[in-house]
Amino acid sequence: MGASDLLPERESVSLDDKYIRDRGRVYMTGVQALVRLPMMQKQRDLAQGLNTAGFISGYRGSPLGGLDHTLWSAKMHLESDHIKFHPGINEDLAATAIWGSQQVSLNPANYDGVFALWYGKAPGVDRSMDAVRHANSAGTSEFGGVLLAVGDDHGATSSTLAGSSDTILAAAMVPVLYPSSVQEYLDFGLHGWAMSRFSGLWVALKCVSETVECAASVSVDSDRVKTNLPANFIPPPNGLHIRWPDSPLDQESRLINHKLPAAMEYARANNLDRVVIDAPDARLGIATCGKSYQDVRQAMGMLGIDDTAARLLGLRVYKIGMVWPLEPEGARNFAAGLDEILVIEEKRSLIEAQLKEALYNTPKEGRPYIVGKFDEQSQTGSSGGNRLLSAAGELTPLSVARVLINRLQRIHSEEIVAPYVAHLPFSGEDKRQVKGMLPRLPFYCSGCPHNISTKVPEGSRALGGIGCHAMATWMNRRTQTIVQMGGEGVPWIGEAPFTKTKHVFANLGDGTYFHSGLMAIRAAVAANVPITYKILFNDAVAMTGGQPVDGELTVPQVTRQLQAEGVKRIVVMTDDPKKYRGITDFASSTSIQHRNDLDRIQKELREYPQVSALIYDQTCATEKRRRRKRAIEPEPARQVVINDLVCEGCGDCSIKSNCLSVEPLETEFGRKRTINQDSCNKDFSCTTGFCPSFVTIVGARARKPAPIPTDEVSVKDIPLPRIPEVGEGFNIIVAGVGGSGVITLGALIGMASHMDGHGVSVMDTTGLAQKGGAATSHVRIAHNPEDIHATRVGAGAADLLLGGDILTSASDGILSSLARNRTRVLVNIAEVPTADFVNSPDWQFPVEGARKAILEALGDSSAQDDAFFIDVRNLVVPLMGDAIYTNPFMLGFAWQKGWIPLTLESLTRAIQLNRVAVEENLSSFLWGRRAAHDLPATIDLAQSQSAPSSASKISSSLDEIIAVRADYLTAYQNKAYADHYLNLVEHVRVAESNTTGTSTLTEAVARYYFKLLAYKDEYEVARLYTETSFLRDLNANFEPGYSLRFHLAPPTLFTPSPDKGDFVAKKTFGPWMLPLFRVLAKLRFLRGTAFDPFGKSKERRTERALIGEYERTMMDLIDGLNDQNLELITEIASVPEYIRGYGHVKDRHLITAREMKEKLLARLHQDIIVTEVQSAPRGARETIVSH
Repeated sequence: MGASDLLPERESVSLDDKYIRDRGRVYMTGVQALVRLPMMQKQRDLAQGLNTAGFISGYRGSPLGGLDHTLWSAKMHLESDHIKFHPGINEDLAATAIWGSQQVSLNPANYDGVFALWYGKAPGVDRSMDAVRHANSAGTSEFGGVLLAVGDDHGATSSTLAGSSDTILAAAMVPVLYPSSVQEYLDFGLHGWAMSRFSGLWVALKCVSETVECAASVSVDSDRVKTNLPANFIPPPNGLHIRWPDSPLDQESRLINHKLPAAMEYARANNLDRVVIDAPDARLGIATCGKSYQDVRQAMGMLGIDDTAARLLGLRVYKIGMVWPLEPEGARNFAAGLDEILVIEEKRSLIEAQLKEALYNTPKEGRPYIVGKFDEQSQTGSSGGNRLLSAAGELTPLSVARVLINRLQRIHSEEIVAPYVAHLPFSGEDKRQVKGMLPRLPFYCSGCPHNISTKVPEGSRALGGIGCHAMATWMNRRTQTIVQMGGEGVPWIGEAPFTKTKHVFANLGDGTYFHSGLMAIRAAVAANVPITYKILFNDAVAMTGGQPVDGELTVPQVTRQLQAEGVKRIVVMTDDPKKYRGITDFASSTSIQHRNDLDRIQKELREYPQVSALIYDQTCATEKRRRRKRAIEPEPARQVVINDLVCEGCGDCSIKSNCLSVEPLETEFGRKRTINQDSCNKDFSCTTGFCPSFVTIVGARARKPAPIPTDEVSVKDIPLPRIPEVGEGFNIIVAGVGGSGVITLGALIGMASHMDGHGVSVMDTTGLAQKGGAATSHVRIAHNPEDIHATRVGAGAADLLLGGDILTSASDGILSSLARNRTRVLVNIAEVPTADFVNSPDWQFPVEGARKAILEALGDSSAQDDAFFIDVRNLVVPLMGDAIYTNPFMLGFAWQKGWIPLTLESLTRAIQLNRVAVEENLSSFLWGRRAAHDLPATIDLAQSQSAPSSASKISSSLDEIIAVRADYLTAYQNKAYADHYLNLVEHVRVAESNTTGTSTLTEAVARYYFKLLAYKDEYEVARLYTETSFLRDLNANFEPGYSLRFHLAPPTLFTPSPDKGDFVAKKTFGPWMLPLFRVLAKLRFLRGTAFDPFGKSKERRTERALIGEYERTMMDLIDGLNDQNLELITEIASVPEYIRGYGHVKDRHLITAREMKEKLLARLHQDIIVTEVQSAPRGARETIVSH
């Protein structure tokens, strides 16, 4: 019977199948398997006549960050099976509650027993050890049982430390089961409860990203797992289960002498550790487990070693399901007759040490060498031996393959091993070193409160902690060090008496505060150290998906708790102080301030000699966006736009807001800024940038391009592609930016594969992807689920790369998966700026470098039709009206090219099952097919729908550059002013043409002399709002009925405000500014005259002086222009590029520009001296040097 025979009809497939179907195959993730697991246990108990219930508690954390969300969404199914889910305030209290579920049997109860599931990540296991040790010693109830779902992050992908819980669980004498697939979460989970009931032990289920965050087609047959209770095990007279009273030594004796042996007997009776490949005369044994088993099988596949070849090579593979305690009888049987055992496991040598112990007393003649972390030299008395497998980080199939080749070469001739060596990726002729692009650094979301709240005043520093705010440690915010969850600020107690620093700030998220952070504040109060706790109240646990705090927590409540703990100085800062009017239950010492005063308030608090608290109250931007989509929270009828003609490209708006939605805009007059309205979360902090270019549109309703009806696409004209064969396996990588639908696209392909009857696994790697980092989805398709041994696409094994982001697609990990003559590539080259742009206004998106890296990885022999680099956004927006439909477009393109081995019907049904904008997504899929069939025609159609903006028109020749600027200056002042510009440009042009025959210097002068002449004073800002295309563009982009608000800081109207961090305070002005702008623009003839009311300011005098300086410098320099100094003089002519901004921002840039100019002039002068010396007669050289 094949996998397809176990599936329902395609049209009857439902997303609820994972919880309601009791036979056949369903598609689910490892996390969903953990949710389905207690339902299956309940049904098995009912079949045995038991009346049981279930209890689930724990605390979220990657890779189990979304488990509580999934449990909540399955609430109806859980409750119908009498399963209670109650998330814990923290991990150790959750473990204590789980312990209580086993105490039900000590008193009259409504159920025969309660089976329980605890969940948490490795640090939660660490902090819960006291509870776990007590509860494991006490035992479980006869018809209860406890599973610990332990989330380990071996690669520290989303953790402050690499985590592996095996050894600490072993220290607590908790058996550890390690699934290697989604199917085994169900199988081992049921075995785990059965083992727990049989032995009285708590049993751990080790969860890593490669399995628990993977999706697969799995069997849910209720009778699939048959639990065999060991008949030959004799329990002690009073059994193994929980009782009361029960002395500590009795518990210890029962645990060591009976419960652990019972667990090993259960593992043996149920074949949890088993030989999966064997040879008649096996010589090399491989012992492995969990994710490492995936690596072994993928490494063997990479080398071309199938089961038949493995037998010919004398391999025996032992897949260990219970990694501690190792069942010794099975281990000795596995080792019998072997020359050597290679133990492949990640992190510590847990299995290797147990194997050595199990075989130590066996006869020396038949005892194999055991190698793992080190080779056999470590056992011959030499120092250490050679490292084979790293104990740090994660293993990869490629590293395992190399070690496997190394061991095979010891027992076989080179002739036998050579064909397998040839299969090794990046060896022989294919050996190459392709350098990938730097990865996307995770960053705060657009509008995230932490963009502002984690700033500290000049001269102060902050201490980091656990949560999104920890990213401040790599954002140049003087935030140092990381601490465990709940320890925030406490290191200061040990540092304060011995340091010159008088005060620090400590960041503490509201989720951590509720979890355990309040104890840290209590410790600081007890120590009486000068510290300000910044409690970042975001109304959601944003780090793991926006869950609510597990209990009631309000800002007034926090203030009262703090006051009760002895904190006497408390300030609440918010973006909306008005919401607290009339609320009287704050602590008596609380002050409520607007977030704009953050710098001033922090300067006051750092002078306070004791513990103080600043509660920064602003909802998580991503959570706010979710609530708006669900109509839980109203969408603000405001949008921010930037007048790019007014914008100076200084980047002060990015400095003030730290926001990724402020993006670069390339224009005729250089790089400016624009607001990405698709990603903007309407925080509006960018408007505090010291620049008059920001306008808020009140009552804004954006006009989105109307999608072109898909009846424009004649389906009958698009031929159906030839669907490729799955063959020995088909591998797809989806790569992009977190939050852009990468995971959804992988899930669509996975569900379609499942409905086509294939075996499939989908592994998502996210880490901090939801914070703008890289996200990938590895999709592996095979004829049967059993044919998929690993979830990650290995080195050189990708058949298709769907790159939603070119930077992620060109990262090292993705490039290593590409292969010559195999991988097809579709990459979206639309520019999505990284965090680098926030910090560096001149950062350039490295499209060409990324494209080159991908093509090099594919090899020169890659056919032109196998790699497409397309700006998909520029096609989807005009065709569909919204960039959100980019991914289905790419899916349709790749499918039409014949690059995806799935049917059209299953892909269509998968899109329908997603239940999100179904018609739109299907239309985008169809447009993608059309583009694949006729890309030029699709591009032409899209361009015909795109309204060109003024910013998009950029001069393509020197004459055009000069003409555009002369016309601008005529409108700026008058024709005489433009002629003045043209005179200098022409003078330079003639001189350059006569001396070097080039035009690079002329172009620089044309651009930057113009920039100095067109300085943006009050008249010009007014003109750029009223006499350009700005208002027309607004009318084209927004529905009627809006009004404008201008964010300005005219120095003649307002006094400096240094305590706010600015020299002049910005204010908001209403639509009445437009008539005033029109009048002011007409008065520009006063510019520079005695009657100019603005002309006598320091800023205006400086701007006029710069024009004269530039003219004199250029006239001086062109007299000595030659081929040797052309480049340097061009650099000097371009210095005004770096004079940007308004007011004090421009002053800061001007200082930098002057320093740059002086250095360049000094270099030029030095070059002139060197040239004169070299060309002068020997006797005259000394005179030249002395002068």
